[in-house]
Amino acid sequence: MPNLNLLIVEGNLEEENQNFEKSGIQTHTDSLKDSLAFFNTNLNIDVLNPSSNPNLEKIIQNLKKYDGLIWGGSSLNIYTDTIEIQNQIFLMKECFKIVKNILAICWGMQVAVTAAGGEVKKSVNGAHIGIANGIELNENGIKHPLYKSKISKFNSPAFNFDEVVTLPNSSIHLASNKINKFQSIEFKSGVSKIWALQYHPEISYDKMISLIEFRKDKLINFRKAFNNEQEIRNHINFIKEENKVSDKNFRMFELKNWLDFITN
Repeated sequence: MPNLNLLIVEGNLEEENQNFEKSGIQTHTDSLKDSLAFFNTNLNIDVLNPSSNPNLEKIIQNLKKYDGLIWGGSSLNIYTDTIEIQNQIFLMKECFKIVKNILAICWGMQVAVTAAGGEVKKSVNGAHIGIANGIELNENGIKHPLYKSKISKFNSPAFNFDEVVTLPNSSIHLASNKINKFQSIEFKSGVSKIWALQYHPEISYDKMISLIEFRKDKLINFRKAFNNEQEIRNHINFIKEENKVSDKNFRMFELKNWLDFITN
């Protein structure tokens, strides 16, 4: 696989990343770098955090040099409409004018969909907390290059409370599960072809368990996702069992397939 110039866009605020690092948890960008290196060690990667970078115009001028862009996860909720979120939506719209290939993961999917005229709301069927069960490809997904060598029904690391409810024009629906109808889609906007995933093939189950432990107070008291710590412990044990049978290569086929696609 030849060298590629990639831009990774970090979705989290710097404050959240600092909290991760203090707790010994990789940032989402570092997790993504490690996962990409599993398939290709010759990538030229730049990283941008649009929520903390005041000079986005200069960044936009250099977007033409990238073969592809990956927009990663975040703990933000897009409908809160803060200035940091507005900056991310603005940058995504600019990327649509210049970058031909975008892989949008979880929060990245929500930013891309919003920037292209779709809509994201709080999920009505619950949340994915560390894992998404029973993601199933439809006929479009089975034929799509994103899922080459992937079985038609699988589990994946995931962490989201929100979901896409209205797709951008020209979208192709690829996969669903019981929690989120739109687990993956493809759409075009400007010059960009966007492959968007609501789940996290690039994040390990071990990291998801660390995130659950890191967020356990919020999960109980704010998100109301669990009643107590014992319920969280039971859920973690469930994820540990999935981790025992999970194959790293299989879990991350989507990354490999996207890298292969933008290389050809």
